[in-house]
This record gives sequence, C-alpha cells and structure tokens, in this order.
Amino acid sequence: VASNWWDLTAETDQNFTARLISVEDKRLATTNDFDSNGALKEKTASSILLLNQADAEKLTNSLTGKKLTVKSIEDSPRTERPKPPFTTSTMQQDAGSRLGWGAQLTMRIAQSLYEGGYITYMRTDSVNLSQTAINAARSAAQSLYGKDHIPDSPRFYEGKTKNAQEAHEAIRPAGDSFKTPGELATELNRDQLALYDLIWKRTVASQMADAKKMQARVDFDVKTSDGKSCVFRANGSVVTFAGFLAAYEDVSDDKNEEEGDKRLPPMKVGQDINATKYSCEGHETKPPARYTEPTLVKKLEELGIGRPSTFASIIQTIQDRGYVVKRGRALVPTFLAFSVTGLLEQHFSKLVDYEFTASMEEDLDKIANGEEDRLNWLTRFFYGHDDQPGLQDLAADLGA
Repeated sequence: VASNWWDLTAETDQNFTARLISVEDKRLATTNDFDSNGALKEKTASSILLLNQADAEKLTNSLTGKKLTVKSIEDSPRTERPKPPFTTSTMQQDAGSRLGWGAQLTMRIAQSLYEGGYITYMRTDSVNLSQTAINAARSAAQSLYGKDHIPDSPRFYEGKTKNAQEAHEAIRPAGDSFKTPGELATELNRDQLALYDLIWKRTVASQMADAKKMQARVDFDVKTSDGKSCVFRANGSVVTFAGFLAAYEDVSDDKNEEEGDKRLPPMKVGQDINATKYSCEGHETKPPARYTEPTLVKKLEELGIGRPSTFASIIQTIQDRGYVVKRGRALVPTFLAFSVTGLLEQHFSKLVDYEFTASMEEDLDKIANGEEDRLNWLTRFFYGHDDQPGLQDLAADLGA
C-alpha cells in the first residue's frame, strides 16, 4: 500500500537548493521513515511531521518572500577507498549497471577476451592480484595520473564470499604490463573494448590512492508569516583530490543524490540568503525494486548460492523456462514461477530453503576438493539421515 508525504525546497540566488528538514523542531518525514509495506515505522511515527498536500501548500505560501539565514556550517573531510578488482559477479554487476548488459552477454564477451589473451580467467571469486599484476597496475596509474595517485604500499584485498574459489586471480588485463583500452581500439570490437575498458579501469584503480572530498552541510533558519520556525538544509561535496576516481568512478544506483559532487558557495553564520522560490512536492512510497540481472547476481552471491561458473546460467535458465520475463531491465516473475514456488515450498520446503541451497554449494565444494565422499553425500541426500527425510521420502509424499 502506497503512502504519501510532501516536502519543501528553497531555490536560492546562490545557485543551490535547500530542503526543509524540520518545522518547530519536529523533523520532516522522509522515505526512510516508511517500512517496506509503505507504513510509517512505529519508532519514528510520533516524532516526525508528516505533511499532506494542503499542509505543504499552506507552508509554502507562508514562506514566500522570506530570506534564509545561515544557522550552522559543518565541513568534514571524507576519504573514499577504491573497490577491489573484479570477480565474476562484480564484473557482471558493473557491466549491467554501466553497459546495460545481461550476465550471459557479459560472460560471452569476457570469454572472447580471455580466449584472445586480453584478460585473465573470467570465472573467479578471488579479489587477489599477483605481484606482477600489482606492479603493472601501479605502473599504469603512475604513468597516466602521476606518482601522487598511487599509495606508498600496494593494496591487498580480502574476499567476502564464503568458500571462494580462489585458484585464479581476480579478473584483470593479461600480461605483465597492461595495454590501455586506446592501444587495443583497433584490435577489439565495440563490445570487447567496452568490457576491457571496465576491467582495465577497475584493476588500475584498485591500486591507486584514496580519493579525498570535503563534505559540507549548511542549515538555514527561516520563519513563516505566522511565526513558525523552519530549518532548511543544503549539502555539498567537493573532490579535493581525485585519487582513484581519476580512473574509475562508482555509478551505483544507491549513491545519495543530496551528497552529490556539487559545490556550495562560501557562506558564514548569520548571513542572509535570498530564496528566489519556495516549492512543495509530493512523494509516494514504492515497493522494493524488482531484480535486474546485476542485482540478482549480487543477491545470489550474498546468499552463497551459485558460483562464478553458474551465475550466468542460473539467470538464463529461469528465463528459458518461463519463470521470469524481462520488462526493460527488470526481471518479472510469471504465474508459472508462483505456481512452481508454491508447490516446492509445500512439499520440498527444505530443498528450496536459501540456507540449504548455500549449504549444498559448500558440500559440493568439499566434494570437489576431496574433503567429502560423493556417494556418501548422495546417499544421505536421497535416503535421508539423522531423522531427516531424504528426497525419496519427500517425493513419496507427493505421490511421485
């Protein structure tokens, strides 16, 4: 169920916009105050101000012509670290976000780059780079961006994936020196060059210096025509040293728009700022976004389901079997998906449980590593063990 709330903004003659955050010391509701069902969270419901359209329009009219007075200024330095080089899943996610590609296409292009000797093996959970690759990345960064853009010591990363298959390096440009995308422009086709460009940038950036930013937050006082005290806020962020951002900038969807890289003008406490326009806008809570191929791959990895060699095939299989269809980039479940899921949850609830699936992945890794006997595991799975029913008993209950 959707809920509605309204907020106000003030445009200024100083080329920035401030947003209303409180009225009479009561904080204005934001999207974070609503739960996934669109209802106000109990812990905040009594302490916030929820404006409807009539309230917002009345408040807007009562502010017309009023100046903003600088109440407080906070400047704080912020450091941003580069991300590790690509694993299979992060490469698929990044290609999806930046290039609009599905997992299957990404892996097909990566396969062609690998077979051509342009990148290392593209099915890996590892974020590690060999010393040769680290040296190549640091050399490329220093050559292109300057010595101040690389840290004194190499960077090393730890993977977050349980039971990571780290027999291979992270995905990186091949060789002991990295060819730039420009050097390969005549050798690669458009798609190959686009993916190589991502891999090159991510690898080089992973060995570069932190980016440095200055975060600014300015609060403004203003009184309405009927004497109500309002506080508006403007946020700004300025890059003071690009560091790794010179090579690779995050484009994730969850970056806070209010903290974007916009410069605020010099101001001082007590200064009056002309508000050229006050306006109000309505908002509506939205259900959780549908999965796209990149976000589904990310979720599978978080749950411990799938491996680098299977992510793309999982995504493709659920489409081939008609469980989901694509609408734009969104993966939309079909009636068949709901029917199959309902049947499986009713009769095989353990087998479709996330934790069981992840545990099975771990067991399969143990079998592959020689730590578990294949026949013993299959026997327990089929016949059951420790009073736990096996597949044979579950199928019998279904009448199979």
